[in-house]
Amino acid sequence: MAAARSDARGIQFPLDDSGKRSTAPVGRRILAAALRVLDAGAAERCLAERDWRHRYPLHLRRLVELQAAKPQATVASCRAGLDAAWHELVYQRDGQALALREAMATPVGAALQTLRLRGTQDSAPARWEVPYKGRRLSGDALARRIDAWAEAGVIEPSNAQALHLARCHPEWFDLSDRHLVLLGAGSEAGPLAWLAQWRANIVAIDLARGPIWKKIAQQVRAGNGQLIAPVAASASLGGDAEQDVQLAGCDMLTQTPEIAAWLQRLSQPLDLFSIAYLDGERHVRVSMAMDAIAVACAAAEPRCTLAWMATPTDVFAVPQSLAEAVMRAYDERGALKRLAQAGLRAGSGGRSFAPHIEALVEADDGSRWGVVDCLVIEQGPNYALAKRLQQWRAIVARADGQVVSINVAPSTTTASVLSNPALAAGFRGAKAFDIEVFEPDTTHALMAALWVHDLRNPQGTAHPAAPLAHPLQLLSEGANHGGLWRVPYLPRSVLPFAALLGMMKRR
Repeated sequence: MAAARSDARGIQFPLDDSGKRSTAPVGRRILAAALRVLDAGAAERCLAERDWRHRYPLHLRRLVELQAAKPQATVASCRAGLDAAWHELVYQRDGQALALREAMATPVGAALQTLRLRGTQDSAPARWEVPYKGRRLSGDALARRIDAWAEAGVIEPSNAQALHLARCHPEWFDLSDRHLVLLGAGSEAGPLAWLAQWRANIVAIDLARGPIWKKIAQQVRAGNGQLIAPVAASASLGGDAEQDVQLAGCDMLTQTPEIAAWLQRLSQPLDLFSIAYLDGERHVRVSMAMDAIAVACAAAEPRCTLAWMATPTDVFAVPQSLAEAVMRAYDERGALKRLAQAGLRAGSGGRSFAPHIEALVEADDGSRWGVVDCLVIEQGPNYALAKRLQQWRAIVARADGQVVSINVAPSTTTASVLSNPALAAGFRGAKAFDIEVFEPDTTHALMAALWVHDLRNPQGTAHPAAPLAHPLQLLSEGANHGGLWRVPYLPRSVLPFAALLGMMKRR
């Protein structure tokens, strides 16, 4: 969890006394800052943790429990965590480590150029359909599938309600009036292909790599939208957008201030979707880069909206009704299942088939909440921190009056996920625990529609005027967790068995 000093540029973890960029101490300090607002003792225990790699879930869970219990302090806790992250990470420029805020205020070099490429189609927005198990669902068939997911506990009722509203409002999908920024446009999980069919003005940010832009351009050209992309100031544009698009791209990690400045020069209210993913400690850094860009754009144009996709493999406060259903499912296991699991639990020292939720959290306003803990230790503390930063920003931005779309996306068989053998095997065996793992095309269609819903429905929880029972409700509302939250067992306590089943299926 330490990176060599090297000739680092852009957003970086700070150097420690040994000249290494160690991530664990930084992660502890950031989480402790969020905890300190709620419980000084919990913050000190976090700072003193020696086995961060394996025990970080305990501190993340404690944070969510404390936030659930103290709704009036939740926003302040999230703000403190964000402030700590902005203080801890630095921006390396010309051999000097600058504070991130200082760097963002001083973009350097010639301004990025702008390239525009229009789709070849001049048609109405494509009908929203959901690819699912070899079919393309729409109309009544899609309505039945949404209801079936809700009935099975794969999606929450609020998710079903949003999808039904989107299905009944085809006019929402004409996005010609919006400029939608994809921070990580080439991401496997992104909505690019759908936006290109919905007349969107797609502002794409991704690395200056030919294959990425070839794929982006192909999707845009096949549709009825418009691509707007940054190009290096030094590039020589020939006037043929189809050829020039190969020159597009920039690096969010090393050109963060310059990208923010370029976006502001578009002089439009922007809808910024932060979807870039990188492995390991780079995920924290790119999350901070997206945060810095989004904050700068929102400060310059308050009508900007922000969006993220949350992972179900995290810790969430959930409504009392959901929590009680989970506890009831554990209590109502059959006698044979109880007997078999008791033996396995004893043999594992209590680590296997542990109950998911054992008690409700009593909030100081009289409400009661459950905490689902779906962290997968193998994903690591950097992944958890990166996703937590996004959650914190969503909560803080909404409290500050911005429209914020953040929806839990289901576990999906993307290449980046399947590259982890344990997760891949666990996905194959997940059905035994009533968890549905989605194909990428299905997830893309569902999450794109939820973003549209959040932008178009003024009564939705994305809009600050809509009341929330608790600031954390923003994260659980509209969730598609694939059934993971409703598993009666602590998910990581049964992951080895799901993985074993998955390995047997592969054979």
